[in-house]
Amino acid sequence: MSIFRVIGWSITLVCLAVAGLLGYQHRDRLMSLLSRAEAPHDEGLADEVDQAAPFAKVVLNEMAQGNLGIRALPLKPGSYWKTITVPGMVVDRPGFSDRGVVAPATGIVTRVHHFPGEMVRSGDILFTLRLSSETLHQTQTDLFKSMQDIALAREQRKRLADSAGAIPEARIIEVDNQITRLQVACRAYSQELANRGFTPEMVASVESGKFVGEVVVTAPNRKPKPLGTAGGTDGAEMFEVQELKVELGHQVQSGQVMCLLSNHENLLVEGRAFRDETALLERSVREKWPVSIDFQERTTDWGELNQEFRIRHLANMIDPATRTFAFQVPLTNQSRVVMDEGRSQTLWRFRPGQRVRIDVRIERLDNVFVVPAEAVAQDGAEAYIFSQNVNTFERLPVRVLARDRRLAVLANDGSIVPGTFVAQGAAAQLNRLAKAGTSGGAPKGYHIHADGSLHKNGDEGR
Repeated sequence: MSIFRVIGWSITLVCLAVAGLLGYQHRDRLMSLLSRAEAPHDEGLADEVDQAAPFAKVVLNEMAQGNLGIRALPLKPGSYWKTITVPGMVVDRPGFSDRGVVAPATGIVTRVHHFPGEMVRSGDILFTLRLSSETLHQTQTDLFKSMQDIALAREQRKRLADSAGAIPEARIIEVDNQITRLQVACRAYSQELANRGFTPEMVASVESGKFVGEVVVTAPNRKPKPLGTAGGTDGAEMFEVQELKVELGHQVQSGQVMCLLSNHENLLVEGRAFRDETALLERSVREKWPVSIDFQERTTDWGELNQEFRIRHLANMIDPATRTFAFQVPLTNQSRVVMDEGRSQTLWRFRPGQRVRIDVRIERLDNVFVVPAEAVAQDGAEAYIFSQNVNTFERLPVRVLARDRRLAVLANDGSIVPGTFVAQGAAAQLNRLAKAGTSGGAPKGYHIHADGSLHKNGDEGR
């Protein structure tokens, strides 16, 4: 054997040894390549997956959609009002909501007939007072004496008239004038007693000599509704005893407030705006644009509130402490009566002191798409919505024109087609899924067509 043949075999053996060592070190990669070569290769399927990847699609089954609360609706062009949100509060309407009841005369409270929270009607007895006013007792005495003097004067005139001309006519005229003066005095005393809460029956009792030692204080009558409210007169005859100012055994003076009654049918919503918002509110008043009020109610079992809210008054002064000015919106309240052991209680939907948000219109946008705020995902300077096709959600970039806490306004610039079914919520969660890598892919053994539908591998040939 020649030396050259030996050298050739030696080189061959060395090459085989090196190749075997390299194959052993990279055996995992070789096995992966062999298995991929053995698997059937569908060029059309690869093209579909590669084309779907850049569109950031997310595939969710029905259970996952239910967990996220996803609901899809078609996009429709419409109009939207840009607004500013102003804080506000429900307050009493002066002269209509609260009513003070005062003592008609000086006296001592001997009985309290109704207590806070109870409902009373106009004319119901609230308190019983034992009179301790010397002036009132003196008025009763003067009334009784005047009535007796009238009776005596009439007897005297009768005797003078029966004298058959023996008495001069001037004497009879003098007696007639005396009777007239006494009648005028009686009417004055009766009116004074009536102003102190005496009924006609009580005044008649005083005239007959039976003096009154106790008076009752009753609920006042309601006034007509304010201008601008529905109906001609106020049909609500009920008051609620809001607060007692006296207690049993207290002595009260004439004109002292004894209790506060309330009826919250007619209220106001008072908003507070800053000085730089004055022009916007003035335009709303000038154009007679309605405002929207968010009462922040958790339940809606009261039904729809069918009334239009408009600004009726703008304050011309700025509060130096808060640097804000007030504006007022009339509010007609809703109520329901609850019976408990034979006693009634009125429950009002809106209560003074309740915080609200007032949306004041400033500009109208036409030919735009309006969706819930949760339907738009904000990712830095980019904004996205997700169109739904069966179980597939595709991320679409959009331009947001306006946004508030409830709605987002999208430009109808051709980037999205009207009628596209868009997920009405959970856009932030869908965007996180897309960024996490679930976008553009499909479950193992499935693939996504260009229309967004999900199909099992190998179904095309069947």
